[in-house]
Amino acid sequence: MKDQKAIALDAIELVKPAIERLFESTNRQELHIVVMNPQLKPWESTFEDAILVEQSIGSPEKWTIAFDQLARKKAHQAWRHQQANLMQQSVHPASLREGDVLFYGSFVYGDIVVACSGVQQWFDMLISSWIATAIEQLTVHEYQTNKLENPTQQYR
Repeated sequence: MKDQKAIALDAIELVKPAIERLFESTNRQELHIVVMNPQLKPWESTFEDAILVEQSIGSPEKWTIAFDQLARKKAHQAWRHQQANLMQQSVHPASLREGDVLFYGSFVYGDIVVACSGVQQWFDMLISSWIATAIEQLTVHEYQTNKLENPTQQYR
């Protein structure tokens, strides 16, 4: 069975054509993606240790805005609260902490937390949702295939 990191990287590659197509509707061609390890919770790990994958699209050396830092802050908010940071931005701002970014752009699907920064925040959230859903469904495929091929094996 593929490990979580390989699946997350596969998910990003799977949705990359849609991301590139979406770039045609935006004013930017850059994006930074952060995927959190769905097996680690905030009470079990530091944020940094729970980052599963980070990937940039575009030319990070030309960025005039630190999209990687913004994406990490969005991911941290979403991971800390186990919900898209849109909720803190629009419904529960009392839970915002010093240093939290004031833009949304994350998505939580089950235990999968993904955040992006680089395009408009609503598109960051859309891309995050594509990646999170792809991770879960690719994991389902791996899990079901492994279960059929090894019916007595325990999960590892």
